[in-house]
Amino acid sequence: MSEPSRSVALVTLGCTRNEVDSEELAGRLAAEGWQLVDDASQADVAVVNTCGFIEQAKKDSIDAVLEAGQLRETGRTQAVVAVGCLAERYGRELAEELPEADAVLGFDSYRDMSSHLRAVLDGHPPEAHVPGDRRTLLPLAPLQRADAAAAVALPGHGDDGISAAPGGDSAAVRDLPRARLDDRPWAPLKIASGCDRRCAFCAIPTFRGSFVSRRPTDVIAEGRWLAQQGVRELFLVSENSTSYGKDLGELDLMQALMPQLTQIEGVERVRVSYLQPAEIRPGLLEAMAATPGVMPWYDISFQHSSPTLLRRMRRFGSTQAFLELVEGIRERQPEAGIRSNVIVGFPGESEDDLAELERFLVAARLDVVGVFGYSDEDGTEGERLDGKIDPDVVAERVERVRALVDELSAQRAEERVGQQVRVLVEQVEDEEGHLEVVGRAEHQGPDVDGETILLGDVEGLAVGDLVDAVVEGTEGIDLVARVGR
Repeated sequence: MSEPSRSVALVTLGCTRNEVDSEELAGRLAAEGWQLVDDASQADVAVVNTCGFIEQAKKDSIDAVLEAGQLRETGRTQAVVAVGCLAERYGRELAEELPEADAVLGFDSYRDMSSHLRAVLDGHPPEAHVPGDRRTLLPLAPLQRADAAAAVALPGHGDDGISAAPGGDSAAVRDLPRARLDDRPWAPLKIASGCDRRCAFCAIPTFRGSFVSRRPTDVIAEGRWLAQQGVRELFLVSENSTSYGKDLGELDLMQALMPQLTQIEGVERVRVSYLQPAEIRPGLLEAMAATPGVMPWYDISFQHSSPTLLRRMRRFGSTQAFLELVEGIRERQPEAGIRSNVIVGFPGESEDDLAELERFLVAARLDVVGVFGYSDEDGTEGERLDGKIDPDVVAERVERVRALVDELSAQRAEERVGQQVRVLVEQVEDEEGHLEVVGRAEHQGPDVDGETILLGDVEGLAVGDLVDAVVEGTEGIDLVARVGR
């Protein structure tokens, strides 16, 4: 007799890469007969896909596990399982400190998640994951990884051998182990995993492993499947998109991939995330600017601009080099959106270093900048560096730079008043007879880069529509634009 159907809810913390991993887990579980539910209180098992990037993200993940654990008393939930980056990074240690989790499973458990969850429900949970440095699982030389990668768990990469069928037939797409967990008109699409860089503040390579590209056929097949689910915008995600193809022997593979994705029926937009400034090549910028359907949006990880501090971070660049990069983008696409993140308070950061960063931010006029205060991460080089800055001073510097960034970003948004923008509608709500329609212009990335509030002739617009509008005003980094169809 077949086993009774069980229900599972996936609770996702962290970045869009984690969202892809959750949807792959959802697809695998659905294929094994699990019922997917949105509300964890209505599920037999709550699977919490954790984030382990920075201290606040770790806290949020632990809180999510604790909250799920409380559902045993008030809801249907019988078990809570922690997966994702925090589970992979800390494994058994996390299990010992978090008894609310019935199991703590690493990436190697993903392909057999159904049996693990059933074992948990049957009172025989698997042993907690024992973490290790995942960089050791693959050859050091990128070109030697393609064959070896098949034996390594790479969440979000799908099953081996999935590719688009000849002639664009969608038959192969049906085998993709992914189930959508939302109905947004955009979706993240993973093109690679891991990172080969050794930034002194970042632990991601140790638990995500060395850089591995997905084969273009697999990416295109998944892009086609997403389009069949109603996705209009593909958001290409990885830890370092500028490295795409290097382990496949083709440094220019991104230039070849982008036009193939924009040609998928139903796909109107392709957006590329997370570019490393030290690896950006002129050919990539030219291709992004010249390929119809690729958004004029550049997510560039500057992190700082003081050359002295960047070297200490194990990174490269300077204010001048970064300004030349920004200028080159705007020469090709004057209305492009450019976003970044910066870290303040890294060990050894002087007032001169901070002033140099501020000089760069003022001159660069970036659209959006995330400002983070440095804190030690377990196992990183930064943890061992001298010159630590008092946490109160770090907090003061964060507020100082955030205040500057808020002012500069608002000014940048105001510069767009009078421009025509093309907006992807993401939200339509009827508030007491008044339609509230919100979307994103081409220069606005998902979730964190602001939104465009639409006024005027919005009657009949639906989520997923693309509409032209003229910017009339701003609210911080958000735009207010009028539709005149």
